[in-house]
Amino acid sequence: MTPQDTITRWLEQSARVHARMIEGGGKPGLIQPDQITGKTGLEIMQAMLAGQLPYPHIADTMDFSLVEVALGTATFQGTPQLKHYNPLGSVHGGWYATLLDSAVGCAVHTMMPAGRTYTTAELSANIVRAASHQTGPLRAVGTVIHCGKQLATAEGRIVGADGKLYAHATTTCLVFALPAGSK
Repeated sequence: MTPQDTITRWLEQSARVHARMIEGGGKPGLIQPDQITGKTGLEIMQAMLAGQLPYPHIADTMDFSLVEVALGTATFQGTPQLKHYNPLGSVHGGWYATLLDSAVGCAVHTMMPAGRTYTTAELSANIVRAASHQTGPLRAVGTVIHCGKQLATAEGRIVGADGKLYAHATTTCLVFALPAGSK
């Protein structure tokens, strides 16, 4: 498969996912505690993909979205835009870090049993190749390495349609019970 074939496949998948989210009533917003009562992290992420739960505002701001989830993994797709540039004319490091934090954090989220949640405690990102508004879509794939009762770790990679690595990251997340009244 050529890089152009991969770009076409990625864009088609992203359009299908976005349409399904919108058809399901999905829009940016905040999830209310009663919407996730009794749901596992994977069920929450799947409901978001189906448009049954709101997706985060940051996805619109940064022009990326969740495209796939499975137990222990999450894939986001984004295309850097001129609005993501720093004053020196390159994509701001925060764009890469936000995309990676979303992928690795949501991968951890898929491992949460009902009533448990997480927060990022540490994120280490390395940008190894510059992206631009001409790069086209990039994918960030997060994969859980370890998920325990108190800590979880994951790694992520941003890759282009040609398989080239643009950035990679690791995270450590704190795992804890949802506060009372939000289970």
